Amino acid sequence: MQLQCGGCDTIVAEDELLPFSCAQRGEGDVDHVLRWNADQIADAWSRRDASASRNPFVRYRRLSYSYQVARAQGLADEDYVDLVSSLSDAIAEVDRAPLMTPLTREDALQTWVKNETVNVSGSHKARHLIATAIHLALAERISGRAIAKPLAIASCGNAALAAAVVAKAAGRPLQVFVPPTADPAVLARLESLGAERVFCERRESDPAGDPCYLRFREAVAGGALPFSCQGGDNALALVGGHTLGWELIEQSQSRPFEDVFVQVGGGALASSLMQAYAMAQEAGLIDQLPRFHAVQTDNAHPLARAWRAVQERGADLDYARSHRSEFMWPWERPPQSVAGGILDDETYDWLSIVEGLHASHGSVITVSEDRLRQAQSLATERTGISVDHTGAAGFAGLLEARARGQLVGELGDAATTLVLFTGAIR
Repeated sequence: MQLQCGGCDTIVAEDELLPFSCAQRGEGDVDHVLRWNADQIADAWSRRDASASRNPFVRYRRLSYSYQVARAQGLADEDYVDLVSSLSDAIAEVDRAPLMTPLTREDALQTWVKNETVNVSGSHKARHLIATAIHLALAERISGRAIAKPLAIASCGNAALAAAVVAKAAGRPLQVFVPPTADPAVLARLESLGAERVFCERRESDPAGDPCYLRFREAVAGGALPFSCQGGDNALALVGGHTLGWELIEQSQSRPFEDVFVQVGGGALASSLMQAYAMAQEAGLIDQLPRFHAVQTDNAHPLARAWRAVQERGADLDYARSHRSEFMWPWERPPQSVAGGILDDETYDWLSIVEGLHASHGSVITVSEDRLRQAQSLATERTGISVDHTGAAGFAGLLEARARGQLVGELGDAATTLVLFTGAIR
């Protein structure tokens, strides 16, 4: 059990209770993102609470980094479950309880759908942040000291709302760095949840990139804790995202998917999903990976640009790992799209996604605004699921792949395609 940087191989010390990022971050042109090198996955999988709990943070706890830390520090299994359950109960009082989300065959769309719109705060983002909150509570339990530092996140949508719900449930102060153009409904909900909203204008002196993210990084440098979904800033967020992978693997054991379409903005969703599947394959839980297809907009696609550059270099991933700026840099102009939740200036967790695409023989698909509107319209009209444009962007990628004749998987009643509906209409 260890957290290790995928860029420089630095291993996090076992007694480090707040392992958010690599200690060497910022050194060289290296992609510094901590990854959990889990062991004994097969045993942990066989001991999951398959019948006892539908809370993924309890059901799959033995597959969690935080659980392994707890056990190594002498915390009993039942005490860890109590800690997770206590936080889950508090979250339910603010919003809704964290539960496994449904996987359904949607004949009207000719695909399987994993519906994350019914998750805490209406999106998958809560998975990343609940895992972080669990670890913070665990760190306090182990150290016997309260963590008084504020939490910080840069977001104007689902991640901000999920962070505010979880922070309120955990009784922790939260700063949310938002653009002046943020949705008034989102801002009102943040205020009602007690989050401090910090508006971030683009400054002439700013380097390239999202000004909200820049201000967030300044806050973290000043002592705030990264309550974010970027893996480079918060490795615990990726571990939380693994629960989505574990659920899908369990729910699809009798019908493995051939093609999985996943929308990509900052990249934590796709990165953590691909990592879980890779661990499952290495442990022998699945025979092979599905082909992963990352979906971005025509209006902003830093991952697609990086993927092409990696392929042009013959998929030399070692080179990409140590020459980040040649593959990933901020989008040159402020992007706009109806799918605003995937308009990150950078795909922060790009390298893990590129590795997953390469290992699974996948692809990156960019889609037009018309395709995004079509996907959201079809999704809501034909399934009754209240999914927004961002949340249906993976389905837009599936529609685009069908239109281009690129889809390999069969499309009849035995369809083996999967899309993720990740965010509810606000």
